[in-house]
Amino acid sequence: MKLPLAGVRVVDLTVVWAGPFGTLLLADLGAEVIKVENIHVWQPLTRGSMARPPKALMGSGPSWTTGYPDDEPGERPWNRCPTFVNLYRNKRSVTMDIRVPEGRKPFEDLIRTADIVYENNVSETMEKLGITYDYLRSLRPDIIYIRVPAFGSSGAYRNYRALGVHLEGVSGHTLLRKYPDLDVSANTQIFAGDYFAGTHGAFAAIAALHYRNRTGKGQLIEIPQVEVATGMLAQFLMDYALNGRNGEALGNRDYHGAAPCGVYPAKSGSPPLNPDPSWAPIPRAAQFEPQATDRWIAITVCTDDDWRALGAVLGNPPWTGDPRFATAEGRRAHHDEIDRLLAEATRQWDVWELTRALQARGVAAGPVMNARDAFEDPHLRARGLFRRMTQVDCGDRDWVGPFIRTEEGFLPMHRPPVAMGEDNEYVYKTLLGYSDAAYTWLLEHNYIGDRFDDSIP
Repeated sequence: MKLPLAGVRVVDLTVVWAGPFGTLLLADLGAEVIKVENIHVWQPLTRGSMARPPKALMGSGPSWTTGYPDDEPGERPWNRCPTFVNLYRNKRSVTMDIRVPEGRKPFEDLIRTADIVYENNVSETMEKLGITYDYLRSLRPDIIYIRVPAFGSSGAYRNYRALGVHLEGVSGHTLLRKYPDLDVSANTQIFAGDYFAGTHGAFAAIAALHYRNRTGKGQLIEIPQVEVATGMLAQFLMDYALNGRNGEALGNRDYHGAAPCGVYPAKSGSPPLNPDPSWAPIPRAAQFEPQATDRWIAITVCTDDDWRALGAVLGNPPWTGDPRFATAEGRRAHHDEIDRLLAEATRQWDVWELTRALQARGVAAGPVMNARDAFEDPHLRARGLFRRMTQVDCGDRDWVGPFIRTEEGFLPMHRPPVAMGEDNEYVYKTLLGYSDAAYTWLLEHNYIGDRFDDSIP
């Protein structure tokens, strides 16, 4: 398959999540993305929370930071952290310390070969390193510089540090998605803003390439993550601007007024299809099997026809014919009562049987899945989302592959998640023309490598 960005080279200076997701999309589309790393500097939460986490940390916290393969840190934990491996398929990695001449020179040589430089650091970080648009243009006049900082390169917050959870708060999303009867501190962290910012960054990079192809000019593009996150909630901002009204948290209810809308208890069941017989479930997963009663189904009734269809599926219990519930306005007014009645009905059903029955009548419904459900989901497996490849420090595993599908199938996953420094020889010798002796000198003097410095915990 010929990929649309084949021949495009991206120098990746990104950290954590929003930036790496943007360059991941470019890599999936065929760009050669080269992640620049420093064996003497630990970037928090990029290759994990620690370079050398103790075994006691394994499985003790969020899966994306402590869910290492087989609950073992391994010899090189930085190549095994779920956060990292999720975002670094189809990429290359090179190590160089751009703070010193021995690393700055090859960095500048690499920029001269690149089409795009992509970063999402705090603004002052890049300034301290001297990596400005003018500097990059002096090395490659038509370079495209994509910047995706948390708050932008100007304004009072320009040098504020932030992760996804902070951007959720600043954008107003945290308050909007809580349950009305719970304090906001009960919220679970989500990171939707990271993905939106990454998508915007990749889109902007592709648009800039198109512009350069037409004009011969590169450009500087800045996409502050907080502005993308705030833009996701424009309807609430407009309601305040037009009406002076602050949006309120609705829990699982629908902001557009569909009723009922919520998540309701159900019985455990089997998915509708058999998995690919060539694939075997993970043996260790049995110890994490959820309780049979810990199943839920999401249901949204959008129209009066949906309401009647829901009633028919449930056997038309008397309450579904209550005239108070006949219209959307009435159902919204009595949502609490409907929730109680509907929960009593759904808890008698197998979650998948009810899903199939409602979907057959055109009612939006679906099971609330856990990680095992999603990973073993026959629909996703039949479509080929997961790809089996061997990664040097994780072994032979099923990985989530590129999401984009063409008439030829999903975009290829041609490289597993990259190990740090895996492409040092390729970059230094093949791209930059370093001799064997010059390359060996950098290794022997600890300027490059595939392990973080022993002083980094």
